[in-house]
Amino acid sequence: MVNLKRWRYFMTVIYPDWLKQRMPRPSHVEKINSLLSGLSINTVCQSAACPNLGECFSEGTATFMILGSVCTRNCGFCAIDKGNPKEVNPEEPRNIAEAVNKLSLKYVVVTSPTRDDLPDGGAGHFADTIRALKSMVRNIKIEVLVPDFQGSYEALKKVLDASPAVVGHNVETVPALYPLVRPGAIYERSLGLLADVKRFHPDILTKSGMMLGLGEERWQVTEVMKDLAAAGCDILTLGQYLRPSTKNLPVSRYVPPGEFDEYKRLSESRRFRAIISGPNVRSSHHADRVYSSLVS
Repeated sequence: MVNLKRWRYFMTVIYPDWLKQRMPRPSHVEKINSLLSGLSINTVCQSAACPNLGECFSEGTATFMILGSVCTRNCGFCAIDKGNPKEVNPEEPRNIAEAVNKLSLKYVVVTSPTRDDLPDGGAGHFADTIRALKSMVRNIKIEVLVPDFQGSYEALKKVLDASPAVVGHNVETVPALYPLVRPGAIYERSLGLLADVKRFHPDILTKSGMMLGLGEERWQVTEVMKDLAAAGCDILTLGQYLRPSTKNLPVSRYVPPGEFDEYKRLSESRRFRAIISGPNVRSSHHADRVYSSLVS
């Protein structure tokens, strides 16, 4: 459930003015909470304490998180619980589809914690969820934000064979910060996943994102842009890292809006099909609008 007091604290006390957002109307939040809890559904909006929760919940949208709410890795930036996950709920794909149907959504984003405890990293469950959505919701477009599946193309192929519209995988930060920010992940492996999607399914759009404000240098950011473009990444998102709790990495600095605009201009020279850059940008924020702009 969403803790409105904690959300208010983070939005009004810690962050600079350009990051502050309006509180969501409690009625909107409770409506979404009631539906999701009734179907035992998690959202990354709640689990990752996303700053855009109020806006998205007010619009009746959410990013659904399958495979439970506990991650097997210990990334320094992430608010999702770490530890030993529970068994996968076989009813979850149908429950997600039912929630999407009740919300009358035509575009949905599905993500998950990393599940290194599962033989295929949860890829088969992603595929089952995609198929359940397509069977229940007419003309649905599905974006998935997947973990790296420990570099297994066989696992990735299960997801690709279910034909999502967009496959996202975030590199999150610059390679030099991986030991601190993404222990257990490998930068080259993440790039390889994006490249494999385009190599074997060029019709599927690929997407990746970075958080800024963790201690990266500008030249390092531009090098990541170059690497992502070379991997065939279609959509790039750049946003401000916000510390979700005192247990997570501190913010190195708050990147001003003008600098995000500068990165957007630099990204355009890399020939991404879409670049979304700004302090409050998250990988799934307005994902439906970005997709529509590319296929309309």
